[in-house]
Amino acid sequence: MANQQPYRIKTISEFHQFRNLPKPEHPLISVYNFEDLKSLHEDEPKSLMLDFYSIALKRNVNAKMKYGQQEYDFDDGVMIFISPGQVFSIHANAQLQHSGWSLLVHPDFLWNTPLAKTIKKYEYFDYSVHEALLLSDKEENIVTGIAKNIDQEYRSNIDHFSQDIIIAQLEVLLNYCERFYHRQFLTRKITNHKILDRLEDILNDYFNSDALSKKGLPTVQYIAETLNISPNYLSSLLKVLTGQSTQQHIHDKLIEKAKEKLTTTNLSISEIAYELGFEHSQSFSKLFKSKINISPLEFRQSFN
Repeated sequence: MANQQPYRIKTISEFHQFRNLPKPEHPLISVYNFEDLKSLHEDEPKSLMLDFYSIALKRNVNAKMKYGQQEYDFDDGVMIFISPGQVFSIHANAQLQHSGWSLLVHPDFLWNTPLAKTIKKYEYFDYSVHEALLLSDKEENIVTGIAKNIDQEYRSNIDHFSQDIIIAQLEVLLNYCERFYHRQFLTRKITNHKILDRLEDILNDYFNSDALSKKGLPTVQYIAETLNISPNYLSSLLKVLTGQSTQQHIHDKLIEKAKEKLTTTNLSISEIAYELGFEHSQSFSKLFKSKINISPLEFRQSFN
């Protein structure tokens, strides 16, 4: 287990065995309490990868968790969401102390249901660990109540209705978490507006350097990495606070710079396009017109 490759766990039954938990009641879905998880392996893998979804509410954990290159110390109650194939690691003493619960859902449980496709719309499965969802007591009671309903349903006698009921409960849980993340974007104003200020500084520095002509437009991935947050979290945050995606912010800065060059220099349209990172002036003119409704040349002429 000490090698560099993530330790892959393919099934929920295998996970229960790995964590010394009782055999799951259902092979494709499970809810377990963290109080039942007493310790990690002495030779705990450096990193893990699950072939199923993990939705967890963690409180008072004497451990650090890492994924997305970020480490998080679970002093407060938080929710984290891990999708199949995501690599993460846990660092703790041999004896664990934490509370909360985890809901494990294998993709096969969602097979042939609408949720099999729509679960991919919940972008928080791709957030980094330091972008975890911080819940109020009321919100925590809501999500814990739903998890208990799911737990009770699959532990009951499985019948024709069981899967539909569990899927419906799971969808309600995911939608509540979507709502709570939206609330978090709005209520953590100081932190989030600092991100907006840093975004503006990053774009200004990039567009005022020679990076545009050498590297082209900054990518969403580059912006997110410079801000030290995940691309999906940045996109969701910007959509809530500004109504625009990261790509739209990049394009707005580009148009702002293009207007400046069109009105304060005698550079040709082709020269401006090259300085802004475009190989072909037609691509620049097309983007400019899509944003301003007139061509770069028409915009320049309106100032003469």
